[in-house]
Amino acid sequence: MIRVEGLQKRFGRFFAVNGIDLHVRKGEVFGFLGPNGAGKTTTMKMIAGLLKPTAGSVFIDGIDTATDPVAAKRLIGYIPDRPYLYERLTGVEFLGFVGGIYGMEDDAIAQRSEELLAFFGLGNFGGELIEGFSHGMKQRLSLAAALLHRPELLVIDEPMVGLDPAGAKLIKKVFRQYADEGRTVFVSTHTLEVAEAICDRVAIINEGRLATQGTVDELKDLHTQGGGNLEDVFLELIGSPDQQEIIQVLREDRTRA
Repeated sequence: MIRVEGLQKRFGRFFAVNGIDLHVRKGEVFGFLGPNGAGKTTTMKMIAGLLKPTAGSVFIDGIDTATDPVAAKRLIGYIPDRPYLYERLTGVEFLGFVGGIYGMEDDAIAQRSEELLAFFGLGNFGGELIEGFSHGMKQRLSLAAALLHRPELLVIDEPMVGLDPAGAKLIKKVFRQYADEGRTVFVSTHTLEVAEAICDRVAIINEGRLATQGTVDELKDLHTQGGGNLEDVFLELIGSPDQQEIIQVLREDRTRA
């Protein structure tokens, strides 16, 4: 579903992303992990067609985003880490605005909006101004907007920030269900437990380059000899020397036990 080849993004002399290759399949939840400033958001914006790469290519379901960006974007639902909502609109009006951008018919927008608002627990708030929504309600409305046109690919940057446990559980359910329907979810998160629980495969980026990628079990076997979790893998690859020393001590304690 996503094919990224030699992707680079340079700002002046600084390479935010430097030579990334990725292949994300249809029907999987793919986790994109890394510390702050590693290049996650920049990569996701290039995949979503919001940033032009300095070099390299992005293909969405075989469509080159450089040569046919509109066709590629029709397949994508994108939620940034800080979604912007027009807060002087109601929830229904906002979904109508988004549906219009994607060329949906009015009847289809109305029916789909009703379904999604009900699913995300916003059925009684569709006529209310967004400015009165809680943070969690805004997050759920953002996801409803991304799902409105039934995209083949969801690109979502930090979906769990500020959500209560019930909201986070719902989002995880949506991701899994969406992938099980044959669509694709490409998600960035700092919550490693979530990534380990729902992602079919993950990639870890650091300083603009991929440090590793594979299934969670493959990464455990490769980087922790099968004795750790995804957090151990992450710290092994990204952590400071002090953190890596602590991890080694904990491993030795587990071995003795």
